[in-house]
Amino acid sequence: MSKYEQTDPAVLQALEESIENGNYEVVLEIIRSLHPADQAKVFNELNQEKQDELLQKLEISEIADIFDELDDKQTLIAARNLPLPFLADIIDDMDPDEAADLLGDLPGQEVRKTISLLEEPEEILPLLRYPDETAGGRMTTDFLVLGPEDTAEGAIQYLRTTGWETDIPYYLFVVNQEKELLGVMGLRELVCADPDQEINEIMSSHVVSVQAMDDQEKAAGVMKHYDLSALPVLNNKEQLVGVISHDDILDVLADETTEDIYRLASVSDSALEPDSKLFLQLKGRLPWLLLNTITALIGSWVISNFGDLFVKVAVLAFFQSVVAAQGGNAASQNVAMIVRSLALGKVEPKKVWPILFRQVTVGLLLGIVIGVIVGVGVGYWQSNPYLGFVLGLALLGNMLVASIVGTLAPLILEFAGQDPALASSVLVTAITDIIGFLIFLSLASLFLPLIQQYI
Repeated sequence: MSKYEQTDPAVLQALEESIENGNYEVVLEIIRSLHPADQAKVFNELNQEKQDELLQKLEISEIADIFDELDDKQTLIAARNLPLPFLADIIDDMDPDEAADLLGDLPGQEVRKTISLLEEPEEILPLLRYPDETAGGRMTTDFLVLGPEDTAEGAIQYLRTTGWETDIPYYLFVVNQEKELLGVMGLRELVCADPDQEINEIMSSHVVSVQAMDDQEKAAGVMKHYDLSALPVLNNKEQLVGVISHDDILDVLADETTEDIYRLASVSDSALEPDSKLFLQLKGRLPWLLLNTITALIGSWVISNFGDLFVKVAVLAFFQSVVAAQGGNAASQNVAMIVRSLALGKVEPKKVWPILFRQVTVGLLLGIVIGVIVGVGVGYWQSNPYLGFVLGLALLGNMLVASIVGTLAPLILEFAGQDPALASSVLVTAITDIIGFLIFLSLASLFLPLIQQYI
């Protein structure tokens, strides 16, 4: 057990004080007593000046371990003041996938110079071909391969000499001379096999894989569905080009969840933080707020067409927001359920109509319950049964609309190749608000003579 715990606030304080006092023996003792993940957490909490000082005292391998644990943005900030030869040494010691992410974030001229200084660029360069949000962008080239005619004893000897250098020693992938993936084998099968038994007799030829250009969310879904610790990635020639590890897929799930939450909250940039730059905050949030303003004005225009109605029955103004609000809430519930189901791969094209029918039925039942409760309550409160009837009927109609819109909007976006989370509260709520106003005020106009009898 380490001397310092990650949650101990004294760690950061002791580290900062030791750096200020120039007592680097204590600094290194503190850092080296922590797990790399905790080292990265404490390192990230230091200001830029203290980070630079600390990097000058750590070993290359120690810095590489910290950079492997930091997220891409934090790594880029920590690396931006380092001399390129020093940075190249660090990148050489990093995990290939993390090193590729860092190189991909550097300015173009620095990328070329840094690559020219690398000792083993062949492990990193293939990863730079793939966009960040693809399976290829998440994979590592640091994995173990065997030939089908290798023996179990030879494979164990190979593992003994190379296993320490890879993060994925628990799976061994079998390829032919063209590097086409033939099978996969776990350590248990290898250890239990006869020493002279050939790998093609031990391996499983039923290998689950993804293409390098597949979306990272698809790769995460495949790993979750098949409960895999590592997922092979193939190019368009069916050659094994990389492997996605379980820890990388956890990052994908976190990123995709964050993106969906932000989209549902009408924030377009999933990388935004509370302390992000002012321009980025405006860029990520202002467009959706402007869209919301436009849709609100459209709703106001709908209401303005019934201006005479409010003059005759002013009490209608008190209740129109109830219809719109309940419709928006119901639609948001549907959007959340559909987006989650799509993310988990539970919605197929053949299931669309049964899902829509089920949600319309639920919306009908919800509308009846809420419509009756609100209608009876308002009718009794205002001593006007026809006002309560109109309000209850409008709630029923808008709940049905909300069920249809909240279900179809994300499904349409998904089948159009767009992120279904774009069917956010702004878009769906705007539609239900406008239609809710229209239903309520149209019914009020229709039943106006009867409502006026009780005023």
